[in-house]
Amino acid sequence: MTSWTWEYDEWVPADEQLRESLCTLGNGYFATRGAFPECDADDIHYPGTYAAGVYNRLTSHVSGRDVENEDMVNLPNWLPLRVRRIDGENSTWFTPGTARVVEHSQTLRLDAGVLERRTRYEDPDGRLLLVRQTRLVSMENPHLAALRTELTAENWEGEVEVEAALDGTVTNSGVARYRDLDGRHLTALRTGAGNSGDVAWLTCSTTNSDIEIALAARYALPPGTPVELADTEGRSVRRFRLDLRSGHSQVVDKIVALYTGHDRAIADPRDAAVEHARTAPAFDQLVADQRAAWRDLWRRAELDVPNKAGLILRLHLFQVLQTLSPHTAELDAGVPARGLHGEAYRGHIFWDELFVLRYLNLHFPEVSRALLTYRHRRLEHAVAAAEAIGLGGAMYPWQSGSDGREETQQLHLNPRSGRWLEDHSHLQRHVGSAIAYNVIKYYEASGDAHFHHTKGAEMLLQIARFWVRSATWDPELSRYRILGVMGPDEYHEAYPDAERPGLDDNAYTNITATWVITRALELLRNLPAPRRAELALHTGFDDEEEEHWEEVSRNLHIPFHSGVISQFDGYGKLQELDWDGYRAKYGDIRRLDRILEAEGDTVDRYQASKQADVLMLGYLFSPSELAGLFARLGYAFDDALWGRTVEYYLRRTSHGSTLSGLVHGWVLARVRRTDAWTFVLEALRGDIADLQGGTTGEGIHLGAMAGTLDLVQSGLTGLETRPGGLALDPVPLPELSHYRFSLRYQGHWGVHIQASPGILDIAVPASDRFPITITLPQDSFELAPGESRRVLLDG
Repeated sequence: MTSWTWEYDEWVPADEQLRESLCTLGNGYFATRGAFPECDADDIHYPGTYAAGVYNRLTSHVSGRDVENEDMVNLPNWLPLRVRRIDGENSTWFTPGTARVVEHSQTLRLDAGVLERRTRYEDPDGRLLLVRQTRLVSMENPHLAALRTELTAENWEGEVEVEAALDGTVTNSGVARYRDLDGRHLTALRTGAGNSGDVAWLTCSTTNSDIEIALAARYALPPGTPVELADTEGRSVRRFRLDLRSGHSQVVDKIVALYTGHDRAIADPRDAAVEHARTAPAFDQLVADQRAAWRDLWRRAELDVPNKAGLILRLHLFQVLQTLSPHTAELDAGVPARGLHGEAYRGHIFWDELFVLRYLNLHFPEVSRALLTYRHRRLEHAVAAAEAIGLGGAMYPWQSGSDGREETQQLHLNPRSGRWLEDHSHLQRHVGSAIAYNVIKYYEASGDAHFHHTKGAEMLLQIARFWVRSATWDPELSRYRILGVMGPDEYHEAYPDAERPGLDDNAYTNITATWVITRALELLRNLPAPRRAELALHTGFDDEEEEHWEEVSRNLHIPFHSGVISQFDGYGKLQELDWDGYRAKYGDIRRLDRILEAEGDTVDRYQASKQADVLMLGYLFSPSELAGLFARLGYAFDDALWGRTVEYYLRRTSHGSTLSGLVHGWVLARVRRTDAWTFVLEALRGDIADLQGGTTGEGIHLGAMAGTLDLVQSGLTGLETRPGGLALDPVPLPELSHYRFSLRYQGHWGVHIQASPGILDIAVPASDRFPITITLPQDSFELAPGESRRVLLDG
């Protein structure tokens, strides 16, 4: 590997779906997994193409119940291209299942956004065929993709048949746990050719959401090659014959355009796709355009870390940008937890934007704004959801899809026990706080006052109102309480033997609710008077409600036990788990919940967490911010309390989420613990090593990938955006002691920060913008555009 390539140099069937996820190519509009074009979906391969925001709803009968699920749809496969010798009736297609793979390599070129593949096949007669392919999903033009195939007969000569197709017979079947559910999302499949006959097309629609999808393909062939139209039901097929001479290559280019009914400024998706495929540049020009587009992206997203860690971070950034690119700014789409890389979590939007927007805000604020606008468009649904349970404000869903209703599954399968279980994770109401946090942080980074005073204010106000209306007064505690919710942990859904799901006074939920209400009050008091009057008229907000908000924000209950912050009220009364015993028995206990359920037990009975819950507070807030929040609530908070809390939960967490290593690494680095690197390394390796046991093949973990970028950008530097400048409080992590990056802050393009042991260099690019105030623990100074400063660090 080089610092700009991610490579595989052998054929390992068991790893193929993992590689397909990591070698996905995309542009924010759509993405295609890195599957072999000659292979259909099976237990080894899973070709998949997904477009941002394209969902469909189906009902399945599972465990005696009708269960409705909405999925990101696996679109028609544009990749298919296979070859076989014309040698009598028994000639078979060259695939890993029919021929021996003598040699195989795959190279993902991160700087250029192209995937290269080289495979040497040997058929049963000993004939060697070299297949070299280069593919791209255009970052220059979001509707285009292309595949070049070079075929070389190495020790023989003869005629081969090449079959290229657009395949609409695909289903959603990429996650084994979901295969009891209906995955047939496409209907009304039609095929044909453009008026000039040089472009093949395929159209279809989703069965319920009725989104039209159109693909068109143009083929560039050796001169004089005849083309046979061989369409079958649901497949647009073209066949052609090539003469192969030993040592000489024949080249076939396939250029594809994809449109959906969601696209703007088109009359018809099919006509747009056909015209786009017909007029698209030739393959070499598409590659040149792709390199230029990615060069611009890398300039804006600069993050330079040496050695293997730097390569992994670059891969993570590549995957983030393929899912959420500047093209995303034109779409109505959220942050899919597993990227556009697979079907896990059904393509739903959870809270992962909390980890993603922290990075995007400072590089691609226009993308952050679009992702927040996705939430604002669904504010009405969130308000209706809160009203439906007798509350006010906005209750955003834990899982969101097309229209903002709650998409959390009603049942989930435990693959260890084979049982379908009730799923109560919709009680993770803290997703609203994540959205509010992103609203505030976007404004601090971008200075976008118009959005903040309009859409941002509307979301922040309604989320704060939901928390206030959720709080009930407890006269015995003389405190407000938030009851019947779940925290980020996800293991604990209820108290042992309780009749109802939900937990009381989750510390993360209550602290973040306090922060949201406080920031909403600050915004209301600082809004221009006309805008405040508009909001009051629209929402019915008045002085009496403002006083109640102030009261709740100062009197929410935070539970404690044994000198630490309790994850929720009663956590300290749960049984201790025999961690050593379970590790000895099972080895990997990341999914401890599944292990215990298969044993007939439940994790609800134990002091055991899947991932950071209380410790998430140290990820979102600096020590001074946390101290301020606890003080507002009338509680003492100091380094000793936080240190005990960190140690307590560190020993009781199974790290069953890729986010867990990230948050623990961040928190431990900020308190300067030497074991921080262990968790940072786990966060870096989470997907590339598939540490969650086969899950990456179903889609990357986008939040964890983006979080590792922000770990360098903000975790190690202590970077905080403030109204007039940037605060920095670097902490040493010897294994990541050299790094540099540039960021975009309130109209300053390319603020440069570079760190090496004991040194921090800061430079503000020349412009007509205002000076930036830089605040460090030991100093504060202004940097005007065009100025730089070297800071010597203590420790």
